[in-house]
Amino acid sequence: MRPFPWDTAMAVGLGRLRLDPTVFWGLSVREFAAVAGLIGEGSGSLTRPVLAGLMQRFPDR
Repeated sequence: MRPFPWDTAMAVGLGRLRLDPTVFWGLSVREFAAVAGLIGEGSGSLTRPVLAGLMQRFPDR
């Protein structure tokens, strides 16, 4: 079994996705994979219409 690629995960999570360190370290590996677009429906880029829908459903308070 290969070790988990922490350097890559940190580069993506903290660098590319700009997650707050507290949020990054609080994610499970499965949650991180979903956030990074590695698993789940529509893996890849988040489209503007999908983002707009999420912002309507879950507005910042």
